[in-house]
Parts: sequence; structure tokens; C-alpha cells
Amino acid sequence: MLLAIRRSVSCLPHRSLTHTRRYQSSQTSFQNIIYSNPSPAVGLLTLNRPKALNALSSPLFTEINELLSSINSSSSPVRCLVITGSEKSFAAGADITEMANRSLAEVYDSDFLKFWSEKISSFRVPIVAAVSGYALGGGCELAMMCDIILASKDAKFGQPEINASR
Repeated sequence: MLLAIRRSVSCLPHRSLTHTRRYQSSQTSFQNIIYSNPSPAVGLLTLNRPKALNALSSPLFTEINELLSSINSSSSPVRCLVITGSEKSFAAGADITEMANRSLAEVYDSDFLKFWSEKISSFRVPIVAAVSGYALGGGCELAMMCDIILASKDAKFGQPEINASR
């Protein structure tokens, strides 16, 4: 299985997606993710919030959940899904602008991570996190939710929020 995933991931071009086809869903286009198929059996989901270093937001996870539901319910030939970000940042954690007006109790009681992870944890094929750059906080957790992590030499994993109360 690992060999098959390595072969699938090795077919991914470095940054240019020359022979890709865009995934069509009920939504005409996604704002926060890009989906393509670099080969018939491989789905490539790229987080696409470069100005926010791919900070994780509810709209981003709504799009991810919609895409994963569509792939799960279709007869898609996808046998492996790769989630990646940019070279600078896989995902720089949760988008704190979403939480700015909420109290700690509201964030804690809302169980927002369940919404973020429910489709990923029940996805029918292996998910590979291809990490380059920062994977901090929620970005690190997103990578850990995946079945396999492939990290570049410049990948930096961390949970900086543990120092937030200092």
C-alpha cells in the first residue's frame, strides 16, 4: 500500500499542474481550495488561502467537507487523496479572526473541531498530507488527521497556542 501511495505521490508535479482536470461539484467553484486529478487514481486538494498562510477557517472546511462528501458518494476512481498547501505554509493554524469575537467558553463548547474533522476521519481512501513550510496549531492537527504525512526538509510542525496564556 505504501509503495502504491509513493508511486501516486511521485506522479505529482512540483508546482505546475500540467495535465489536471478540475473537479466539478454542485458549487461552481471553490474559493478556499483547489482540487485536481494529476492522475486518475490520485486526488490533489490544495489549500488556497495564500494571503492568510492557509489559515484554517469554517468556509475552508465547508468546502473540504463538500468535496470529500462528493468523492465518497460518487464512483470516483480516486484511490488516494493528497492534501497540500503552499511551499511556505501547509496551514498556519486556525484563522483567529473567526474566533476574535468569541469567548474561550464559546470556542470550547462549540466543538468546532468535530465539524472540521468529521469528513476527513470517515473518508474511504487514504489521505496523505504533503507538508512544506509551516504546519502550526490546527494545521499540524490537520496533518495528523491524515493517514500518512510526507514532510519536506523545510516543514515545521508546532502547537504555538500552548504558550498563549503566558
